[in-house]
Amino acid sequence: MPEQNQNKKIRKIIHVDMDAFYASVEQRDAPHLKGKPVIVGGPPNSRGVVAACSYEARKYGIHSAMPSSRAYRLCPQAVFLKARFDVYRDVSRQIRQIFHQYTDLIEPLSLDEAYLDVTENKKGIRYAADIAREILKQIHRETNLTASAGVSFNKFLAKVASDYNKPNGMTVITPKMAAQFIDRLPIRKFHGVGKVTEQKMLGLGIKTGADLKKFSKEELLNLFGKVGNYYYNIAHALDDRPVNPTRERKSMGQERTFSRDIDDREEMLEFLEQMAGNIEGYLKKHDLLGRTVTLKVKYYDFKSITRSFTPGEPLRQAAEIMKYVERLLQRTAAGEKKVRLLGISISNFTTEEHNRHLASIPGRREK
Repeated sequence: MPEQNQNKKIRKIIHVDMDAFYASVEQRDAPHLKGKPVIVGGPPNSRGVVAACSYEARKYGIHSAMPSSRAYRLCPQAVFLKARFDVYRDVSRQIRQIFHQYTDLIEPLSLDEAYLDVTENKKGIRYAADIAREILKQIHRETNLTASAGVSFNKFLAKVASDYNKPNGMTVITPKMAAQFIDRLPIRKFHGVGKVTEQKMLGLGIKTGADLKKFSKEELLNLFGKVGNYYYNIAHALDDRPVNPTRERKSMGQERTFSRDIDDREEMLEFLEQMAGNIEGYLKKHDLLGRTVTLKVKYYDFKSITRSFTPGEPLRQAAEIMKYVERLLQRTAAGEKKVRLLGISISNFTTEEHNRHLASIPGRREK
């Protein structure tokens, strides 16, 4: 059981996660797609990726970020649809308005998920589970979409709980339940444990939370570096992070290490186009625009360089990003020297709404 300060009020946190959000919106708006494997993202004959897919498609092993060509091979009968981010943003704003009826302490993680701190709530409802039930019912009533919720006393457990009983489910983890819940939880279900870390942990005999608890903080720091402190804390249900309504991500990037060093610039541009497409999907999903583009190049001799540019207008489209990436690539020795890694990152974020506001100020010029 996690240690609780007797003088400290236990938080009541809800994590709401829409069920297969983009695909569910498409099935809602086109009823003939209900029950069919739906994939939102790039067409199967492109270098695009899956942005989202319905639960029917997931049965074939399809998941987000998978190349669309591979998704087609797994499920040729799937319906491929281009993403309609304007529609998804409108629905997301509708859901956000529902959240604000209960609390203003809302931390959006993307268009389809958010943390809510309902320790003190606008309606004076005593139990967080009752609030979560009301929110899920209201979302379905107003949008004809389903969501899942996790309810707990910290963010880590609330997020894990929201994924525990999907779709259209709710899981509550109280302080008394936490230790037993974590002990049984497979390590792959721990938020923050990716595929590479999972394989390393399995190699160490760490299959569940109970196994992770057997390691001291010092051992985890030695094995995993600074993130070992995080693994220790979540294994013991320790997470003091507040729900942060002003949470901002500073940058977003993609990079690729090649199995062989390459010197063909056309080949490099193909890989960079794929990265730009993934970045476009992220920016649209999070309703962001980026002002600074950075290209990273690591040569065959492991020497790394970066080149950055901040255009006059913010960016979101892959084609716009690539226009500047190509120019930045020309400012490197890539091609003359073989390259082992390429990466693109976008930073200096703004939102579309904020950008419209700035553009409306008389006499204002981009700096």
